[in-house]
Amino acid sequence: MKIETLAVHAGHTVDPATGAVASPIYLSTTFERDIKGTYSRGFMYTRNDNPNRHALEQGISALEGGAGAAAFASGTGATMAVFQALAPGDHILAHVDAYYGTTRLLREIFLRWGLQADFIDMSNLAAVKKALRAKTKLAWMETPSNPLLKIVDIAAVSQIVHDADAICVCDNTWAPVLQRPFELGADLILHSTTKYFGGHCDVMGGIIVTKDGNEFFQRIRSIQYEGGTVPSPFDCWLILRGMRTLPWRMRAHSENAAKIADFLAQHPKVDRVHYPGLSSSAGHDIAERQMSLFGGMLSFEVKDGGDMAMSVAAKTKIFIRATSLGGVESLIEHRASIEGAGTTSPEGLLRLSIGLENADDLIEDLDQALG
Repeated sequence: MKIETLAVHAGHTVDPATGAVASPIYLSTTFERDIKGTYSRGFMYTRNDNPNRHALEQGISALEGGAGAAAFASGTGATMAVFQALAPGDHILAHVDAYYGTTRLLREIFLRWGLQADFIDMSNLAAVKKALRAKTKLAWMETPSNPLLKIVDIAAVSQIVHDADAICVCDNTWAPVLQRPFELGADLILHSTTKYFGGHCDVMGGIIVTKDGNEFFQRIRSIQYEGGTVPSPFDCWLILRGMRTLPWRMRAHSENAAKIADFLAQHPKVDRVHYPGLSSSAGHDIAERQMSLFGGMLSFEVKDGGDMAMSVAAKTKIFIRATSLGGVESLIEHRASIEGAGTTSPEGLLRLSIGLENADDLIEDLDQALG
């Protein structure tokens, strides 16, 4: 099936009891045993499994071309399970330009628990090779990266990491449908399903998809059950509902973002635009190879630094000042002030999540805010 058809039908069945086309929400925490004490209907306790979570995991796994998936209550919860599946002393390679929550999780929690990590520019293949150690067990890629939209060559990094007998994880939150990490060599895919999968800024979740259901993924699955950081049935239902329109929304997000990036690149008060769809972008050629479209996220740097950036964010009338992404409404944020002390984001940088409004309206809004 083509991706649009798969998005509509993966993880979906007509309710056999009533014929309902829209799946029921199974709020029950508890499921009946058989007379002999078994669970022939497949469900025991909702922390272990639930019909809505089962459908969500099946659906997203099918969409990514994986062998299975484990859903969590947040993207960070899913990330945490991956790191927990490692052992003290194991070494991680992590992208230096990545979601600051992932970096903070490693620095503030897992380094204290005995994991080791090097934060490198994973768009630099020589740096990846140099950072490998005997105890390197996992490489964490994020592409396009947050917030500078650096592009990691998934196929090249996967080959380097596999040659060292390590696992490759790709955070694909910014490019669902547009990028196929398993086809490029990744072993695990992470999504914060809060973002584009949910698509409406009204549900939180995360998921890990596995290419082949290996032993490492089974440890993640065990952590999901034993740790209990699972999404509610209603959250699963909302995320799966969002997936039905995902391919069409990603197309519209990408088309809008491309128009806005072109506009900003020519604006006299903009110093630099970070968007892989621009031919001037350092990662454009790689992005063109591994992405079908360039996504709905971009960032830009104004010429007069932090004060000017804050002023622009304060003057927008359609863009909403908020921290998240992937919804139907367009968002703007001054990234450095969000990340706080230790941020690597330039002071003049504004990150945009481009929504589904008319692109001309969004351009007019940015134009008046820039003055």
